[in-house]
Amino acid sequence: MGAARISRVFGAVNLGSFRVSAMIMGLTEGGELIVLGSSHRASAGLRRGYVTDSQAATHAIREAIERAEKDAGTGIESVWVGCAGAGLASRISRVEIPINGRRIEEEDVDHLLVTARDTLDSDGRMVLHAQPAHYSVDGPHGVANPVGLYAEQLGVDVHVLLADGAPIRNIITAVQSAHLTVEGVVAAPIASAQAALTPEERELGTALIEIGGDVTNVAVLRNGMVQAMRAIPLGSGDITDAIASTFGIRRQHAQRLKCVSGSALASPSDHREQVPVDPDGDPRAGSINRADLVAVVTEQLGRLTNEVGRSLKAMDFSGAKGGPAVLTGGGAELAGSAEFVQNALGRPVRIGKPQPLRGLPPAHATPGFSTLVGLCLYAAKDPVDIRTVKAKYQSQTRLSGLGLINRVWRAGREYF
Repeated sequence: MGAARISRVFGAVNLGSFRVSAMIMGLTEGGELIVLGSSHRASAGLRRGYVTDSQAATHAIREAIERAEKDAGTGIESVWVGCAGAGLASRISRVEIPINGRRIEEEDVDHLLVTARDTLDSDGRMVLHAQPAHYSVDGPHGVANPVGLYAEQLGVDVHVLLADGAPIRNIITAVQSAHLTVEGVVAAPIASAQAALTPEERELGTALIEIGGDVTNVAVLRNGMVQAMRAIPLGSGDITDAIASTFGIRRQHAQRLKCVSGSALASPSDHREQVPVDPDGDPRAGSINRADLVAVVTEQLGRLTNEVGRSLKAMDFSGAKGGPAVLTGGGAELAGSAEFVQNALGRPVRIGKPQPLRGLPPAHATPGFSTLVGLCLYAAKDPVDIRTVKAKYQSQTRLSGLGLINRVWRAGREYF
């Protein structure tokens, strides 16, 4: 059996505070998505979702892309970029137009989207995307395709993603300086939702908690779209820093301790166990009590989950109005994290990993790479943005005389 023929190729780069990762994904003629190449390297010039050193960030992006290109055996010229900071905010804008009881035609949908485009209000911020989420006919009930239905009113819910302009321009400049064209900047929770949530979870109501190195993004999804999101300036890196500060050790040793011996759940035997500060190096670095390590981890994770709980309450996703949560991002790889967050929030929590894909390396099939995989999945969906919609409809005018007769004649042909 011959190799699958690739019809389209997508490139993605995710700019995290801990790592910069890149992926090249291909779409076969048969509609299968295949990971052609992926890579990552230590982050540089980035902090809490913001570019702090453009030259260092550009170098990290270029190196990650070149590694992915070498792995894929092909080059790319454009990428979709993941962003976790920049003051991200999400809102739903609802627009309706009158149909007056007739059958909905394609030009009516065009008219609706152009109306939504023309009434788009950015509040002085940058619009990253403005996408039609679902349509409605004479009420709140969503329909996938309203063409051919009879209605009095046709509506659409538009998902608008806003960000602060300057940080986004800094991100775009850093990527362009790496000799790449930016196809679009996508909020990390939107990309992660594509990779880590099932269609049912996105439809029925789920909280997506993405714990990054310096930022934790909390998003509520219902009806297939992000209803609201909040960014918390805390992440797994704060746990690392607390370990380094508490025990007076180097940050690289603290990171290793957190990943290898740290846990969000205490065990009765922890106080009897000593763990080496540098398990792969100098034994003279000493050791610490595992119970003390777990105590630092849980204290910091408790601070984070308190902020998550407050954010969910502010987004009206608490009590009976709440639902399950999915934990993703690099911080979700901490042992016992799902159980800790579940106990803290009082709702079911599972770990979200990227969906299985052909060619996806096991090292990248983890929660920490959900955003990267999701960027490619998002690109493959080829999402519509109302800002690119052009008017194809004819102006709606009140009919009289011959025009009214022609409308009645066409309606009669539809019925008889």
